[in-house]
Amino acid sequence: MRASDRAYATLRDDIIEWRLRPGTVLAEVEQSERLGISRTPLREALGRLTAEGLTTASGGRGVVVTDISLDDIDQLFELRETLEGRAAALAAERGDALTFQKLHHEFLQAPALIQADDPARHEYYDLVGRLDSAIDSAISNTYLAQAMRSLRVHLVRVRRLAADDAGRLTSAAAEHAAIAEAIAAGNPRLAEAATMLHLHRSLSHVKATHTPH
Repeated sequence: MRASDRAYATLRDDIIEWRLRPGTVLAEVEQSERLGISRTPLREALGRLTAEGLTTASGGRGVVVTDISLDDIDQLFELRETLEGRAAALAAERGDALTFQKLHHEFLQAPALIQADDPARHEYYDLVGRLDSAIDSAISNTYLAQAMRSLRVHLVRVRRLAADDAGRLTSAAAEHAAIAEAIAAGNPRLAEAATMLHLHRSLSHVKATHTPH
């Protein structure tokens, strides 16, 4: 892996997981030393992050990690409803029922992961990622899948705002189970409705608990 790709992946993960908080200045000298690379590949990595909206140039301060405002969250969820609702319906029409039956079963067991320690909770996030990937594969639409992958960069960051709320995560697991079940049943209208319900509840929770960083 190229040095710039490695730096990009590390910084992106640090931003998404809130290890690098909004407003953090990504000083070239400091980050080059931390990542063990020269400043040229670091600049390439920062350019990619800025193109994705995870960082921004801030005058004399250099490159800083962007914040996520309530307006940003509203806009993300508007797009999310359009893309994910349609994707769930297509997955129900085109997907492999057994794949989603297995995911449905795993989501029913997910509360045990959510109530456990951090390593186990990461297994839950991995499960959510596998549902996303299964839907991407099922829809057989490269353009829609790519659009959703680009959107998820920001959605994962928003999702982590609820990372310590076991109650909300447990409810979300049940909502994901309902989505997987509807897709497995080959019911596009139910899959879309289950997705919309999940998005509505997720947005309501995030807006109720969001505080500027």
